[in-house]
Amino acid sequence: MAKRVIGIGETVLDILFKNDQPQKAVPGGSTFNSIVSLGRAGVPCMMVTEVGGDHVGDMICKFLTDNGVSDEYVCRHPGTKSHITLAFLDENNDAQYTFYKDHASAALDGKLPEISKEDVVLFGSFFAINPAIRSAVSTLLHNARKAGAWMYYDINFRKTHIPDIPDVIGNIEENMRLADVVRGSKEDFEYLYGLNDADAIYEKVRPFCNRFILTDGARSIRIYTPSGCEIFPVQPIETISTVGAGDNFNAGYIYAKLQGLDAPAERVRMAQRWSQDVCQQIGNNISDELVKELVHNV
Repeated sequence: MAKRVIGIGETVLDILFKNDQPQKAVPGGSTFNSIVSLGRAGVPCMMVTEVGGDHVGDMICKFLTDNGVSDEYVCRHPGTKSHITLAFLDENNDAQYTFYKDHASAALDGKLPEISKEDVVLFGSFFAINPAIRSAVSTLLHNARKAGAWMYYDINFRKTHIPDIPDVIGNIEENMRLADVVRGSKEDFEYLYGLNDADAIYEKVRPFCNRFILTDGARSIRIYTPSGCEIFPVQPIETISTVGAGDNFNAGYIYAKLQGLDAPAERVRMAQRWSQDVCQQIGNNISDELVKELVHNV
């Protein structure tokens, strides 16, 4: 498996709470979670992100390298603090988030990777549309497109950013246009466009990218292509935490592609396997047990 996966996204320290008591603190972030799980599965990975010049930043960089992910392109900013997120698990083990970060102070001013046609690029969340760093991110994404890299965009738009929509909707639509595959949730499109009908959502996305994955929590997954729509039910499971579920869906989908699995059903099956594994533990990444299973099957 020679291809690299390059993640472009924000990094935080996630502190998970259950019944208002802290359960675990682990580095996270949407793209970050995906990349770490892929690194744990033996995929060559690197993360393009920014963190503070503090102890939390040291923890984050060590966590990356401990899990097989290069930290060469992590921008460190001396004198600044890394971002913190509190995740409060409710009675259904779904997380409600409180963010402690200043998006306006973000800077992506360090070394950036040279991307080739052999690479896979995963990008998403507010980091990929943040006006404060858009110039650097846009240049990197356009270089990746020009090089012929395969690009996967996870919209992952948070409710807290609804006031920012006028300033970022153009960036979102540019990202969709650059991507080979776009994934979004129904929630994303309710926030962005006031849409909740699946086919209407695809009609909105299709002019930008005609390969689209629509997720809806525990409800069916829809895969849209120029050939039509395939619907895949989500297997019900007992969850411990849903933190990182969507992120690891992305990682599993990419892993299936890297393994040469081309059929949508095969990719979705792998994506769900990774997502469900994360939901059955407190943490953001796939378990040691799944890693052993993947390594054994390679």
